Amino acid sequence: MRIFLTGSAGFIGMHLARRLLGSGHQVFGYDGLTSYYDVRLKRERLAQLEPLPGFFAGTGLLEDQPTLAAAYREAAPEIVIHLAAQAGVRNPLSMQRTYLDANLTGTFNLLELCREAPPRHLLFASSSSVYGQTDGSPSRETDKTDRPISLYAATKKSGEAMTYSYAHLFGLPVTALRFFTVYGPWGRPDMALFKFVDAIENDRPITLFGEGRMQRDFTYIDDNIDAVAALVDLVPKRNEGAAPWRVLNIAGGQPVPLMRFISAIEAATGKRALIDHQPMQPGDVGSTSADATALQALTGRIPTIPVEEGITRFVAWYREWTKTRGS
Repeated sequence: MRIFLTGSAGFIGMHLARRLLGSGHQVFGYDGLTSYYDVRLKRERLAQLEPLPGFFAGTGLLEDQPTLAAAYREAAPEIVIHLAAQAGVRNPLSMQRTYLDANLTGTFNLLELCREAPPRHLLFASSSSVYGQTDGSPSRETDKTDRPISLYAATKKSGEAMTYSYAHLFGLPVTALRFFTVYGPWGRPDMALFKFVDAIENDRPITLFGEGRMQRDFTYIDDNIDAVAALVDLVPKRNEGAAPWRVLNIAGGQPVPLMRFISAIEAATGKRALIDHQPMQPGDVGSTSADATALQALTGRIPTIPVEEGITRFVAWYREWTKTRGS
């Protein structure tokens, strides 16, 4: 199939593109290569894809409608997977507009192209952050998500609503994917695992917010990609007038306390962490935990790789990556 993948130079995008290409699909990547974090890492991810048969790389911002439209029309996709977004919940106020430009205007631009030339299925990357603060019990797709505590979360909630309206108005089949703390090799350097390993390996303290009481439903990248790849062909249908739209938690439903996460890093690196305790940051939630019932019912699988194994794989990659970089 011909697949249009936004965010192809991103962490999840690179891994997903590689999986889809390995299954014989053509992947038309589109990425803005923005400087939110080191662009060299994004180019290194692209370098993993460019030699693979069937991969086509396009560069542009989502909010650049003419460039996006040209790339979309050239791809003539059967499947659209929309991963690109301005990520992160702690951006300074001076950067808040980037959430609106990329996550709202950019998603609208893509939806308009899908309306004009409909794909068989649009998969939209949402986030567990839409659940806001919870009481620690597993979050279900039917839970209310009307109290986001960061602008990032608000734009992801808005993206879900926008895709629903296009599903209702124009019959566009959409699956919204609520990702839960995805981690693994080639991950984002602003995420906890990358930052913690980098600090511990270089004998720097790690900053731990919320006195280490937080917990996350960590999802190893291979498990995440397994779920997304399985959903590509599972297209929502209209049912008694209901829009062909669904939302799914993409996680295993096994939240991990942050201190266990750090202990696993210490075991994998063979080094003790120096910890700088700081208060909880605005926009952070104390706990994420997914109810994975719907994902398992639909695909027959849920993420299962434990954090100890996933972190060991990441540390091995990190050490090889830094050796290759000469740093």
